[in-house]
Amino acid sequence: MVGTGYGLIEPVPGGVAVLGSGVISTSADLPLDARIHLIYDGIRGLLEAHTPTVLVLEDLYAEYRFPRTALLMAHARGVICLAARQRDVAVMALAPAEVKRAVAAAGAASKHQVQHSVRRILKLDALPTPSHVADALALALTGFSRLGGRLS
Repeated sequence: MVGTGYGLIEPVPGGVAVLGSGVISTSADLPLDARIHLIYDGIRGLLEAHTPTVLVLEDLYAEYRFPRTALLMAHARGVICLAARQRDVAVMALAPAEVKRAVAAAGAASKHQVQHSVRRILKLDALPTPSHVADALALALTGFSRLGGRLS
C-alpha cells in the first residue's frame, strides 16, 4: 500500500492514448488511516480532473501468501471504490491472470513481460515504471478491451 499505481487512457484513431499515469505514494511510517486518506484523496482528485466513465482495478484473490498484504490491499480497494461511487464512475474488477493474458498473451506473464507489452501496445518511448504504473495501464487496457475496444 506504499504505492498505488494509476493509468488513464482514452481511445484515439488507430489505438489508445495515455492521458496520465503515476503512483499515489504513502509512507509505511504513517498510521493506516492517514495512508488510506492519502489514497482516497489522490484517487478523488484524479476522478475529478479526468471524469472517466470506468475505473478498473485488480480483483483480490484468496491465495495471498501474506494475509497482511491482502488486508492492506482491501483497505485501499475500499476507498478507491468509494471515491468512484461518489463520482458515479462504474467499477470493473479484473483478475491478475486475465490482465496478463490480455496484454502479454500469458496468464503467468512476469512483471517485466507486462511492462514490455504495455509499452508496445501504447507505443511508449520507454518502459512504464515503476511496475505499479505498468500494472495500472495494463488494467486500463484490459478494461478497455473488455468493453469492446481493440488493443493493437
